[in-house]
Amino acid sequence: MQFGIFTIGDVTTDPTNGSTPTEGERIHAMTQMALKAEEVGLDVFATGEHHNPPFVPSSPTTHLAYIAAQTTTLQLSTATTLITTNDPLKIAEDYAFLQHLSGGRVDLMMGRGNTGPVYPWFGKDIRQGIPLAIENYHLLRRLWREPVVNWQGQFRTPLQGYTSTPAPLDNVPPFVWHGSIRSVQIAEQAAFYGDGFFHNNIFWNKEHTAKMIDIYRRRYESYGHGRADQAIVGLGGQVFIGETEQAAKDTFRPYFDNAPVYGHGPSLEEFTHMTPLTVGTVEQVVERTMEFVDWVGDYQRQLFLIDHAGLPLEMVLDQIEILGTQVVPEVRRRMEARRPDHVPSNPPTHASLKADPDSPHFKVRPVEEEA
Repeated sequence: MQFGIFTIGDVTTDPTNGSTPTEGERIHAMTQMALKAEEVGLDVFATGEHHNPPFVPSSPTTHLAYIAAQTTTLQLSTATTLITTNDPLKIAEDYAFLQHLSGGRVDLMMGRGNTGPVYPWFGKDIRQGIPLAIENYHLLRRLWREPVVNWQGQFRTPLQGYTSTPAPLDNVPPFVWHGSIRSVQIAEQAAFYGDGFFHNNIFWNKEHTAKMIDIYRRRYESYGHGRADQAIVGLGGQVFIGETEQAAKDTFRPYFDNAPVYGHGPSLEEFTHMTPLTVGTVEQVVERTMEFVDWVGDYQRQLFLIDHAGLPLEMVLDQIEILGTQVVPEVRRRMEARRPDHVPSNPPTHASLKADPDSPHFKVRPVEEEA
């Protein structure tokens, strides 16, 4: 199973001392997080994509390429790549290029984004978010799988005899996750293609998360990709770890109370009860993470948000150290001990896809087939 961290790249004032990192400092801090993740044995680093303050990750491939040059084993991913406001031609080029630079250590998570003003900035209509996601992704798949593409759709100019360059490394398109919190249509899209489905459940109760994953699993099976419990699932999570539960809460509370998204809302105790946020000891984080399997079944990727709300870099690196050396080894052991033999333990990688050229991953299905 893959474990890792993701960042949304917010530039937030530290509420304990009033200091605010510069954009450059925040970018370099995210890089240090990725390097630390590999150092302590984590599998994945993922960055969001945002085009508005107070966020800095506007160019994920640039950042991931920089990290790739300084790492050897770390899987590089996104959380999220905006399939609605990015041109699929540019996504095809950028991530194939990143494949070559990283030796295939890249996958990506498609999503619509949750910042409404971004749509008109990039000449798109937010009311067309779902149709844009469906059409753009279908075109992207063709660009990565066909040497010459002739295409006509609703949202961009037609293509005649178009070849995307560079072609994917070894002619193996990157594996794709579809990230969604509440859109059933995106779970359906992931199931249709046999791609991964990532539910970033950091703000939602377990019942909602379980419902979305169940929809994806059942539709994955109905499209003939395998049994429902073999579908490729990823989850988000959010932790802060201390020597004691009280120490963890005392340290984290001011950051939680002033966080850009959920600050000044529910109390820390209410939020940890309602959502997967876990603030406590190593043992409490292990036990809570294992509960995720009870909600959604055996799954393949777990990413933790660990650097938000103004937490200083030194504290974040310490949290990654504890996560990688104390939490993940035990969770990994327990996860694999309970996993049935027929359920994949990992999502597809470049190496596994290259070894299986008959995989449905390489096929282009007419979008009209989608039920």
